[in-house]
Amino acid sequence: MHIGVLALQGDFREHLAILRAVGLEVREVRTLAQLEGVDGLIIPGGESTTMAHLLMRNGLMESLRRRGRDGLPIYGTCAGMILLAQELEDDRPQERLNLMGVTVRRNAYGRQLDSFEADLQIKHIGAFHAVFIRAPKIVRVRPSVEILAEHDGTPVLVRQKNLLASSFHPELTGDSRVHQYFLEMVARR
Repeated sequence: MHIGVLALQGDFREHLAILRAVGLEVREVRTLAQLEGVDGLIIPGGESTTMAHLLMRNGLMESLRRRGRDGLPIYGTCAGMILLAQELEDDRPQERLNLMGVTVRRNAYGRQLDSFEADLQIKHIGAFHAVFIRAPKIVRVRPSVEILAEHDGTPVLVRQKNLLASSFHPELTGDSRVHQYFLEMVARR
């Protein structure tokens, strides 16, 4: 199994570390050539506008969009979730992958100072301590999207077929179970 982590910007190193800790060889993805041959891709947290710009500049946006539609498992955390979303609730236009049936509000939980941790119950995983940093909020979910976890009644981990997205950062917890859930998605493909 070949897992790639989009390494254009953001906290990709933390994802690489947690995947290596469970014994995987992982690939940093910055180019189309590096994207070739991956069986699954993680899009990390960071700055979604910057990531979108770099995806376009590096020629990755359309290829990722096509591969996601064709079934490539993609997991987006925080900014990665924004890039996967079909709709954004604000007026700022942003190029994105438009793959997942969710509407997202950027930085809805507040600024960096408003970051927090919370205990969640995740379907198929159980109790999980989550870290939210300038997190986006899912404000609408299409019927094709399964809610796997909520915080105060708001979805924070969702799945739609080959796509997984979270408002929180599981790579910062030392708990690999969300990543392992994604790896099971990849293995079943």
